[in-house]
Amino acid sequence: MKYVISYACVSDRGRARRINQDNFICRGVYMEPPDGGVAFPLTGKTEPSGRAVFGVFDGLGGEMCGEAASLIAAKNASKLTLGADAAADMIDFCKRTNDDICRYADEHGVASTGTTAAMLAFTDKCVTVCNIGDSRVYRLAGGELTQISTDHVINAAPGRKPPLSQNLGIPKTEMKIEPYAARGAYGDGDVYVICSDGLTDAASREDIAKAASTMSAADAAEALVKLALDAGGRDNITVIICKIERVRAFPFGRGGRASNKEV
Repeated sequence: MKYVISYACVSDRGRARRINQDNFICRGVYMEPPDGGVAFPLTGKTEPSGRAVFGVFDGLGGEMCGEAASLIAAKNASKLTLGADAAADMIDFCKRTNDDICRYADEHGVASTGTTAAMLAFTDKCVTVCNIGDSRVYRLAGGELTQISTDHVINAAPGRKPPLSQNLGIPKTEMKIEPYAARGAYGDGDVYVICSDGLTDAASREDIAKAASTMSAADAAEALVKLALDAGGRDNITVIICKIERVRAFPFGRGGRASNKEV
């Protein structure tokens, strides 16, 4: 059974931030700052393979050079090719990228910088999720929206945003990072949403599920970003939608003519 992935990505700096510290990887494409070189929505179709990698990186807005950290992660992800153990490859990516961000901070005299990472990788056999921080990955299947990433946050007082407990850009002398990774099956009609907290802080799960289930990938990505902007756009917003479709086969009939019977 063969599948195709229809994908769309939109990234916006929002209404309150001077620059966009988010970045992404979308089938090999990422964003060079400042917001350059990509026309949104970024759309396409691809088969599940070792290069079918998608991800969102949210540079820490309260830190220095968050856009540099997310760019380092996006560039590294653009070179990522998965082997037989995609989860191990993605965890290794996080560790190498963490080292690269720390090295950048040291070389540029930056006291602290970092980024989240929320990634999906599709192969012909399974989908693998890997994340660190609070950017999220959702899966919509059978009408139910489920978060399949894990938030790395610390409990906070009611009404306060929980601070991160993990991200990329933490020196080894301070903490050993522990990215989350898991794998699972995908099926015809499944929809995956990868997003920064610029969306999840502004939109409900019901809003996300409605867009993912009723719209094309491009329309859903644009609609969710607009929803966050209409809610104030207080943060950068990045959304990637991946829709899974089974490739239908049309067998040949007698005389070599194609049959219109679906199998």
